[in-house]
Amino acid sequence: MRYRRSFVPGGTYFFTVNLADRSSGLLTQHIDLLRLAFRQVRARHPFEIPAMVVLPDHLHAIWTLPEGDADFSLRWAQIKGSFSRCVPERGWVSRSRRDKRERGIWQRRFWEHQIRDEQDLARHVDYIHINPVKHGHVRRAVDWPYSSIHRFIRDGRLSADWVCDLLDGQFGETT
Repeated sequence: MRYRRSFVPGGTYFFTVNLADRSSGLLTQHIDLLRLAFRQVRARHPFEIPAMVVLPDHLHAIWTLPEGDADFSLRWAQIKGSFSRCVPERGWVSRSRRDKRERGIWQRRFWEHQIRDEQDLARHVDYIHINPVKHGHVRRAVDWPYSSIHRFIRDGRLSADWVCDLLDGQFGETT
């Protein structure tokens, strides 16, 4: 079966992007390089980031693309490539990855979900913000430094003591 992506110009999408080595901490160890990769790609291919969280081995992001533009795959390829070129050399890389000039840092694919409406957006934003708690990195979402929750608190959209009910199953990867 072939995976088909939903390409909607100007659409809003939720993404999950993983490192190949899920025990790695490269994303937070090199957060400044990841931020630089995002800035460089956004300068060439603009998009908005309504919400995002970076964990040691994966990240979740919501992007809104410009009107008439649906090419999120190009943006992810460039972000991954830019980050990979800047990260110090690592160990062994498989032949298939080497033949494709990949360093083996990222999983080749990513998961995307097209946001359908405001309720769907709100559920995915909650999922992003609670994710560091879900993975046991912190006890409170506000304590994770690599999250858009801090912007939401600054803008008055969330309180510093915000808590999300993980038990409702109505957001994030479960939809």
